[in-house]
Amino acid sequence: MEAIRPVPRTLLRDRAHAAIRDAIVAGELEPGAVVRDADLAERLGLSRAPVREAFSRLVDEGLLESKPQSHTRVTPLVAADVRDAAAVVGALHELVTRTAVPRLTDADLAVMRAANERFAAAVRAGDVDAALRADDDLHEVLVRAGGNRAAAATVARYTPLIRRLERRRFGEGGNCRSAGLHERLIDACAAGDTAEAVRVTAEIWRGLEELAD
Repeated sequence: MEAIRPVPRTLLRDRAHAAIRDAIVAGELEPGAVVRDADLAERLGLSRAPVREAFSRLVDEGLLESKPQSHTRVTPLVAADVRDAAAVVGALHELVTRTAVPRLTDADLAVMRAANERFAAAVRAGDVDAALRADDDLHEVLVRAGGNRAAAATVARYTPLIRRLERRRFGEGGNCRSAGLHERLIDACAAGDTAEAVRVTAEIWRGLEELAD
């Protein structure tokens, strides 16, 4: 029975965090909705302790707000907060792109191209969730290749704030970003043109800042 071991507490906390974060980003937990640890613990099949820990982390990330002895609720969508997050995340993507381009392998480029194909197909089909997942997969290649753990952690922390607004805008009939920008980025990476890759990255994230307006 050596294969059956207790699940680490940190894993339960992380599972709770990911599930609640994704529900907020997807709109299943709407802005202003009051959340209760007991209710979510039951839905997730967990005890209340990891859910409370997840709540604390989500408050720190700006997706929940808590009033002691009163309530915890999903934060409203505030354009200024999204612009701030997009500015920070965009700057870090430029940083990791500058480092990553000389390190990219043919396999990395293939992953990026495949992700962009999924992105374009999802946009055509109006599948916002699939488009955002593909977009994350594409940019994650650069984040990983950049090897900057501090940048990666900060990007992971603030990207959900941006995704929540993106998903709502596209769901309301807004236009998803063109796969053509991704093509330009991939072509620059394939050519080893770091400066151009950084310029395109800046253009992509500048568009997200404008989305908040």
